Amino acid sequence: MDYAQLGRTGLKVSRLVLGTMNFGPRTDEPDSHAIMDSALDAGINFFDTANVYGGDEKGRTEEIIGTWFAQGGGRRDKTVLATKVYGKTDTGWPNHDKLSAVNIRRAVDASLQRLGTDHIDLYQFHHIDRATPWDEIWQAMDVLVQQGKILYVGSSNFPGWNIARANETAVRRGSLGLVSEQCLYNLAERRAEMEVIPAAEAYGLGVIPWSPLQGGLLGGALRKERDGGGMRSTTGRAADALADPDQRAQIQAYEDLCEKQGMDPGEVGLAWLLTRPGVTGPIVGPRTQEQLDSALRAVELDLPEEFLQSLEEIFPGPGPSPEAFAW
Repeated sequence: MDYAQLGRTGLKVSRLVLGTMNFGPRTDEPDSHAIMDSALDAGINFFDTANVYGGDEKGRTEEIIGTWFAQGGGRRDKTVLATKVYGKTDTGWPNHDKLSAVNIRRAVDASLQRLGTDHIDLYQFHHIDRATPWDEIWQAMDVLVQQGKILYVGSSNFPGWNIARANETAVRRGSLGLVSEQCLYNLAERRAEMEVIPAAEAYGLGVIPWSPLQGGLLGGALRKERDGGGMRSTTGRAADALADPDQRAQIQAYEDLCEKQGMDPGEVGLAWLLTRPGVTGPIVGPRTQEQLDSALRAVELDLPEEFLQSLEEIFPGPGPSPEAFAW
């Protein structure tokens, strides 16, 4: 496994991030534990979750990770643990979501209890909060750092200007600020290249792409559709894309290119992200051991320059701003 420093920090993390959103709703606890063991054995030390993961039982995913840590064997010490705050974990009171100081304090203690640990390595804002001022948010985070409950702060789904505003406020307060940004980024969805990724690079944030295969679209969706195994390609972003004739043709060209080179489309999609400027590592969310094995192969996949150029022709990016929307 290859490792990279997370943004401008000294923290070394694996170039694949184990996403855990399926743990609980789609993958039961024993299989989730087995996948985490396999990931750690393969050198993946960066695990990502959120306080709302768990399907109908929000928080269940954190509990599953907590019972895995409780097995000992150095599991917690070897893991860089990332979770998120913003979403409501119950249907109760009005201050039980978003980024007020009240909710941040409540949410971190609840996550620590579910995770069975005394600290979170990377505590991430799951979304921007349009109502809470950044001074309040950073005051709450600074207290958590001083208490030893969190070490670093990251963002997720932030526009470029929110990254700038957050970190400029942090600088004024003498805080470290954001060190990472999770964003939707893959071959088929490259709008993050316009402003989010440049802002992240300028402020020293590591970029952590989520949905690196666009909900299964880039994982051989048409081949699986023909074989009768394309369950994920029938819903969400993948289904919307395949319903569009132009996008369907684009995906067909992609799968044909991969087949010509003897490469698996899903592994190519991950390997491409590992070549992109600013990317620390994509989040892979395996439901099974086989999916984890495929993701691990992507780290070793070398994409020739000519092949990368062919990918650019099939999936041209928007280009940087403002040129992407102006002269």
